[in-house]
Amino acid sequence: MTSAEQLKNWRRISIALLTLVFLNGMLSFRDWWPTPGVLPDHRLSPEFVWIWMALLAAVAWRGALSPRSLNLFTFAFLLLVLGRYADVTVPSLFGRPINLYWDGANIPRFLWVAAQEKAWWQSAGIVALVVLLFWGLFRLLRVLIAIAARDAAPYALRTRWGWVMTSLAVLLAVANQAGASFTWPLVAKPVIPSYWRQVQLLAAAFSPQHQAALLPATTAVDAAMTSKSGNALGALGGRDVYLIMLESVGAVTYDDARAVQTLRPSRERFATDVAASGRHVVTAFFRSPTFAGGSDLAQLGLLSGIDLSDPMRHDVLLTTQRPTLISLFKAQGYQTFGLYPALNWEWPERAFYGFDVFLERRDLGYAGPSMGFWEVPDQFTAARFEKIHPRDNGAPPRFVFFPTITCHLPYSPVPPYQTEWSRVLAPQPFDEAETRQTLAQKPNWLNMAPDYLRMVNYTYQWLGAYFRQPEPREAIYVLVGDHQPAANITGEGASWDVPVHIVSRDSRLLASFIEQGFHPGMEPPRQAIGALHALTGMMLESFAAPATQSLAQLAPLTGVVR
Repeated sequence: MTSAEQLKNWRRISIALLTLVFLNGMLSFRDWWPTPGVLPDHRLSPEFVWIWMALLAAVAWRGALSPRSLNLFTFAFLLLVLGRYADVTVPSLFGRPINLYWDGANIPRFLWVAAQEKAWWQSAGIVALVVLLFWGLFRLLRVLIAIAARDAAPYALRTRWGWVMTSLAVLLAVANQAGASFTWPLVAKPVIPSYWRQVQLLAAAFSPQHQAALLPATTAVDAAMTSKSGNALGALGGRDVYLIMLESVGAVTYDDARAVQTLRPSRERFATDVAASGRHVVTAFFRSPTFAGGSDLAQLGLLSGIDLSDPMRHDVLLTTQRPTLISLFKAQGYQTFGLYPALNWEWPERAFYGFDVFLERRDLGYAGPSMGFWEVPDQFTAARFEKIHPRDNGAPPRFVFFPTITCHLPYSPVPPYQTEWSRVLAPQPFDEAETRQTLAQKPNWLNMAPDYLRMVNYTYQWLGAYFRQPEPREAIYVLVGDHQPAANITGEGASWDVPVHIVSRDSRLLASFIEQGFHPGMEPPRQAIGALHALTGMMLESFAAPATQSLAQLAPLTGVVR
């Protein structure tokens, strides 16, 4: 072979290898959080390995790919690329994995509404651009797969290095599928399980048998819905109920010695604020169905009274018409509110929840400086809600579900606390120097614990001061940590427990919670008294009938930290 032929041969081999690297990259890229963009990743894609094996088999059998086979390979690869894109970008954009049951119906609706806001030629241009993009991607993949079949596959089949590298890739992919942790830095998350999960979800959504196998036959909410009219919430006497989910406030705030020392003044101040408002607090630990994320599992599990530690149960539940606390309070004459400051995108699942009034970030009209990734401070959200929907005597009793967001990864910048609650609603809620200092804070991705503790301190501070605000009419407050923060804060092997605080002026109601395992004050015994979804039944038991005991003898303990 002449030197020119050798050079040409090496060029073909080099191009073939680069083609394989590029094809693998098309199935292993990662999200560019929090944008719809993606970034390249060095890891091996399991689907690329299986496509490569199929390509080797086809070339070994036929010698070359026919045009039809090439189109089939390209179409399959394109589906995997699209699945990979959805798998990595949807969670970062919408806070949850893709869900064909809801997204399949919502995407056409979203596109139709968006088209109404544009001229016909603009909509047509966008459609043409999307079609051109898909066509171009298909053609590019077809060319690359053709190169892989023509040059890379024959080389791999006839050389020792080709067999060694292919065997190593297969072993890594199989070990990853078997759950070997050493492969996680080397092998990307597979795409095919996401497709399979959507098949299972759709099958369960339209199959009563599948639903019955995954979900309990009845819950505490079902029992309350069938009780005599007015009895299910009789102990409330028509008082408002605020169920506030405290983002990332977990048991680490009690378990970690540094956290205990750092947060002791915050808890003492919070207890003092509660006592000054004429209220008492009782506390217990519960086991969350999730850890470090997946807040929806904790939130809907509590609203439904169903164990949602399996995410599939969560998704299947959303396809049903099972009742929740929202349904119950609505049936009992309450006006139900969903207060979601984290949301700034269309959330089709809210149709399942059925709030009478739903408020997301854009509905709150925050005009102040953007406080980090989540923009709106929780103090503003609480104040703004009361301003938009005042609790005057003419308004019906309300049930408010408020998942907070400020105490969320990356826990920085920590918003300033504004002592003048009326000012927090203004376009300039904080002093200029205070704002500059806050916005200068940058997330410390390598050591989040100090910022996390400062954020929990902020949470206790605004909540305690919130209880000191004038209250037009009495309300019961249930404060629930949704899950623990990430393991880089809790350490390895941490529990999944979260604190729950019940705050009220009603001693008899709090006594009912004490009978079920709660303790006065902010420092209960560390043992969790149950899974978080069990709290639903406990609340309904306490809300249904007055307690038999009085908390009067325990009042001195309920306003202080012991």
